[in-house]
Amino acid sequence: MRSFIYPATVHAEPGGAFTVQFRDLPEAITSGRDRPDALLQAADCLEEAIAGRIADGLEIPPPSAARARSIMVTLPAAMAAKAALYLAIQDTGLSNSELARRLKLDEREIRRMLNPRHVTRLARIQTVLEALGKRLVVGMENAA
Repeated sequence: MRSFIYPATVHAEPGGAFTVQFRDLPEAITSGRDRPDALLQAADCLEEAIAGRIADGLEIPPPSAARARSIMVTLPAAMAAKAALYLAIQDTGLSNSELARRLKLDEREIRRMLNPRHVTRLARIQTVLEALGKRLVVGMENAA
């Protein structure tokens, strides 16, 4: 099973600010005026990094294992679903056009579903994932 919970490190900066970095996504660096703000910014930063990789057709690396002193940051659910779809389509090796033809969809719909900025209903993503032999799994855990 593929999850979208990435480890990050939080570093205190002079003046009370905090910086957050994701070792699996070197472009994902953010900061906040205090630790709670930095953690809030971290989720947004992770979402933007994954969205950027989808938009640019780049690899989305799997999360590495947590290390001592790292925090785990969860990719927001809507973007996690888009990332799952992106990875499932990549696994097929099919072009958007061929995939659309096989699923009897318009190619524009596939492009919209893969557009990180386009709102796509979760049920639609789930349907396409199922057609690709994948299953979208949603979990819940207590907040830190």
